[in-house]
Amino acid sequence: MPLVVGVDSSTQSTKVEARDLATGTVVATASAPHPATTPPVSEQHPEDWWQALIGALDQLGDRRGDVVAISVAGQQHGLVLLDEHDEPLRAAPLWNDTRSAAAATALVERLGAEHWARGCGSVPVAAFTIAKLAWLAETEPDLVARTRRVMLPHDYLTWRLSGAHVTDRGDASGTGWFDPVTNTYRLELLSEALPGDGAEPWADRLPQVLDFDAPAGALTAEAAAATGLPAGIVVGPGTGDNMAAALGLGLAPNDVALSLGTSGTIYSVSTKPSHDPSGSVAGFADASGRFLPLVCTLNATKVTDTVARWLGTDAPGLGELALAAPADTSVETFDGPTLIPYFDGERTPNRPDATGGFEGLRNTTTREALARAAHDGVLCGLFDGLDALRQAGVAADGTLHLIGGGSRSSAYRQRAADLHGEAIVVPDTDETVATGAALQAALLADPSGSNGSTNALATLSARWGLGAGTTVEPQADGSAVRAAYRVAVDGAA
Repeated sequence: MPLVVGVDSSTQSTKVEARDLATGTVVATASAPHPATTPPVSEQHPEDWWQALIGALDQLGDRRGDVVAISVAGQQHGLVLLDEHDEPLRAAPLWNDTRSAAAATALVERLGAEHWARGCGSVPVAAFTIAKLAWLAETEPDLVARTRRVMLPHDYLTWRLSGAHVTDRGDASGTGWFDPVTNTYRLELLSEALPGDGAEPWADRLPQVLDFDAPAGALTAEAAAATGLPAGIVVGPGTGDNMAAALGLGLAPNDVALSLGTSGTIYSVSTKPSHDPSGSVAGFADASGRFLPLVCTLNATKVTDTVARWLGTDAPGLGELALAAPADTSVETFDGPTLIPYFDGERTPNRPDATGGFEGLRNTTTREALARAAHDGVLCGLFDGLDALRQAGVAADGTLHLIGGGSRSSAYRQRAADLHGEAIVVPDTDETVATGAALQAALLADPSGSNGSTNALATLSARWGLGAGTTVEPQADGSAVRAAYRVAVDGAA
């Protein structure tokens, strides 16, 4: 049975998913942890990702011999710098390392938000790769001067597997120096992050941008020996984690995904690019030749984990408390507690020093009300992001899919439907990122020879049955809760 492997190299761990090429049936899964990080300092060494990938693949055992293709999806924005010996120069600063906030602000001030939005689809914030590079160019200039290859996290693993220094337009669109409309590097933007001679000497240090249906190469003999996979199998171009999740969900244009993990994201597949000078919406490319406008927050399930600890329970216990809270007594007003969830600062707008807090506390406030407010605060922040997508011209009026670790919570599911005011879908699969990477690998290995178009990708997705899930209907009107949240956030600004 030919198998394909999809890899999700996230902030927390590496997860692998082996699927039957023909049917998409999951045959095996495995995972290995990454070193934990605590913002504002958040770094991981690229070698740790490689060792985690080896460890996860090793758990597949003899099934590795049936693998015909592999593709890697990775956490976006992290900055990997290699020297002349192809060794990492330092640990990679990750997307949630906010030490680059001042550098991001300086980049925007020099050229203006409108210039950045038009040039690369997004206004740089602390998370973006270009902000990481500008920060390192200022704080560690000798190290930056020694750089000979620049990579994103998924690029590094693709390189270790295939020996090819490549990327895809989806992940490249999160660097701050790539235009997803023209599919070209914007070296004049990259120059803003570099001292001295600017970006021209760096043109050869950037990875080649591949089409979504172009292989990175073949698995090298060295990588085969390390991973136990057959030498010569196809290695896909890979992509960023959010782009892979869109593939794994089988999202059609205008469908929406709301992801609840360490961070929270909300995004939509679009046939048109977005350029939001406010900085709220990142105008990314997707992994299928279209676009993926996205809003991200630093604060999601980690917030409810923290509130659960304060209340002497765990995440499931907090969910039970939230569902036990009295129903809203009015759709016109809301007088319960409201949580501002900026526990780790905030990413958009660029507010790394923002803090969280409860508004509307009273002597009569119950544990149940606090629990529901914690879930609502996280979700309201993301639904504000949905509003921002629409304000940026994105239709985003299709089916909303709730994904990520938080989607397993009954409280998050129900309150998401209530606050959205429409039915939502919770996919059957938990690992949409690994699934999307596996789908990309299958597109390249499909013996039908139909690879090479978004239509073929959609056909394969349908054959695998991606996008199926549980529908959750709203049971309460959440409009007053959302209005109270907006008042609280605006008051704290």
